[in-house]
Amino acid sequence: MHLKLQMSCVKLHEFLKQGEPTSARCDELESLRKRGCDKIENPHGSQRILKNKAVTNRKKGAEKLRPEDITQIQPQKLSLNLRAGEPQNIILRFKRAEDYPIDLYYLMDLSYSMKDDLENVKNLGTSLMKEMSKITSDFRIGFGSFVEKTVMPYISTTPAKLLNPCTGDQNCTSPFSYKNVLKLTSNGQQFNSLVGQQQISGNLDSPEGGFDAIMQVAVCGDHIGWRNVTRLLVFSTDAGFHFAGDGKLGGIVLPNDGKCHLENNVYTMSHYYDYPSIAHLVQKLSENNIQTIFAVTEEFQPVYKELQNLIPKSAVGTLSANSSNVINLIVDAYNSLSSEVILENSKLPEGVTITYQSRCKNGVVNEGENGRKCSNISIGDEVSFNINITAQGCPKQGKPESIKIKPLGFTEEVEILLNFICECECHKHGIKNSDMCHNGNGTFECGACRCNKGRVGRQCECRKDEVSTEDLDKNCRKDNGTDICSNNGECVCGTCECKKRDNPEERYSGKFCECDNFNCDRSNNKLCGGHGRCECRVCICDANYTGSACDCSLDTSTCLASNKQICNGRGNCECGTCRCTDPKFQGPTCEICPTCPGVCTEHKSCVQCRAFGTGEKKDTCERDCSYFNLIKVKDRDKLPQPVQAFPLMHCKERDANDCWFYYTYAVNNTEKEVHVVDALECPAGPDIIPIVAGVVTGIVLIGLALLLIWKLLMIIHDRREFAKFEKEKMNAKWDTTENPIYKSPINKFKNPNYGRKAVAL
Repeated sequence: MHLKLQMSCVKLHEFLKQGEPTSARCDELESLRKRGCDKIENPHGSQRILKNKAVTNRKKGAEKLRPEDITQIQPQKLSLNLRAGEPQNIILRFKRAEDYPIDLYYLMDLSYSMKDDLENVKNLGTSLMKEMSKITSDFRIGFGSFVEKTVMPYISTTPAKLLNPCTGDQNCTSPFSYKNVLKLTSNGQQFNSLVGQQQISGNLDSPEGGFDAIMQVAVCGDHIGWRNVTRLLVFSTDAGFHFAGDGKLGGIVLPNDGKCHLENNVYTMSHYYDYPSIAHLVQKLSENNIQTIFAVTEEFQPVYKELQNLIPKSAVGTLSANSSNVINLIVDAYNSLSSEVILENSKLPEGVTITYQSRCKNGVVNEGENGRKCSNISIGDEVSFNINITAQGCPKQGKPESIKIKPLGFTEEVEILLNFICECECHKHGIKNSDMCHNGNGTFECGACRCNKGRVGRQCECRKDEVSTEDLDKNCRKDNGTDICSNNGECVCGTCECKKRDNPEERYSGKFCECDNFNCDRSNNKLCGGHGRCECRVCICDANYTGSACDCSLDTSTCLASNKQICNGRGNCECGTCRCTDPKFQGPTCEICPTCPGVCTEHKSCVQCRAFGTGEKKDTCERDCSYFNLIKVKDRDKLPQPVQAFPLMHCKERDANDCWFYYTYAVNNTEKEVHVVDALECPAGPDIIPIVAGVVTGIVLIGLALLLIWKLLMIIHDRREFAKFEKEKMNAKWDTTENPIYKSPINKFKNPNYGRKAVAL
């Protein structure tokens, strides 16, 4: 029996209704109590710590401890009793130990492009030993190299190129896939000596066979010399990588088997197995607690950054052109990796789930996928993880299971044993061959009979060969009908055993399984409106509720208006809701009157501030004016017109700038709606240019008119004067005698000698 957070009623005979199966005894605690069960079996999960060694507290330079004596995670082993649906919470503590041992394996690409890098790595051993001594007093270093698979088209297979793959007078060693040059050692001088003897090799294509080498380094622990300490793998290259599927170019189709194939420290199966996939590498690196540092040139940074996202607990550093910065790169990458703790768990048994919550440095709390990790952890810092483990049901075999949780990159782990509670405690105290089971034909346990082989029935009163006889079936047909147990159960020993529903809260009952507790009327998608219980397809309502679906409340408090009158004196309270008798009034308490005088003035300020951002309430608009839905329309023709369904008021209001705005106010099923024309209607301002032009034109025309009038008057005056002159001229009388004072302007003189004769002398 799966106890999905349900209890079992041990008292059977008075508890089960007619037709209900014995499985109906399992239900929620409150439901069982409501139905009158007073003997309830309710087991709970539990936990027990089996190994709880405290985390190590020590300083650098203190007494040296063996790696297996250093503890960084607590507790180390637990046992959980899981009940289905009930989570068990455990707390794991993690503390970074100071002076923790480190194994570092340097895996280097020895293709020809890495020639200058090899020169700088030859002195890496002693220099790195000196630098790492600042972090730990127990440091070991190893060295390996790789080039490429020894088949075409990755290398040239001509005899000469197999001996010396380099061109010109360059002296290179024969191509190889992977060599373990130096097992992990604490002797830096030995590292320098052996690395100094290495020679560059060569290949044809640009990507290298580094994945083959990484796989062998991960799985060949005995050859490499890994200890159960911090394991670092430094992968140094200036090129990309081949991965699963690329081996087909060389006719290699067998997937990588993920096993060690080193003979005399050389990988011998590169021609036989394909490159490993990234997922395969992730699995093996995680299984062997190896943290990877990719030391690559800047050109290939983007490629290896993407690879870092796929490989947990890995880092990428930028390698200078000749590897001169490799020591700083390793130290920085180690500090980055060791400052982050990521928990992972082994495969979970079927039906078991696990969630994480981390409590990190400075009180930072993470949940979900981020709940598995903590970052920026310094040496000596302690963090904790809250882990919930839940079983959704009992496993098919019912056997205990175990899971392991460990921080990535660390060898320590927490083992958790899982035991499943699949039966009640009362099963252990069953009475075999009890008289309560029809003369000893079954075992009476937990208030019910578990029948012996060949017997059936609630009290094991029938044999299996008697179950389907016609005489017994008659007792299971209601009103001599054709349906056995109303098609909702089986006829067992002349008694209906009703079917069990998928939902444990739903059940059939009755002598003929004709009743159920889930086919009653519903309200708001709730059975019996959530205010009653369903018995034999009829709702039994709670107090203050009535109706076929218990959806009618007898409480009138929801109908009280602000004046303490029921429905404001303008309606009736029916099922807790006001039915307004005055068609002008609406709302939950009949207090809203959209067409009453003053409605437009009442809502003017709010409409103005929400539609146009102006008015008296523009500063408090969001607080005071959110009680209606505002809908803008283009012009007045688009405003809604009055309908019989709900009252509607047309409003025309003027703002401080003498602009008019138009809107309607209505209450539609308690929703207040305002439709407003989105453009103000303002009086047009004076047109300056025509006014100025008119004034100027008027002045000019008036001037011209005055000139014309003046000219006309002058003409009239001149004509009058001329006529007067002419008249006077005609009337004048002139005297013809000579003027006595007149003196002629002509003077005449006469020469006295003129006319005389001349005298000769």
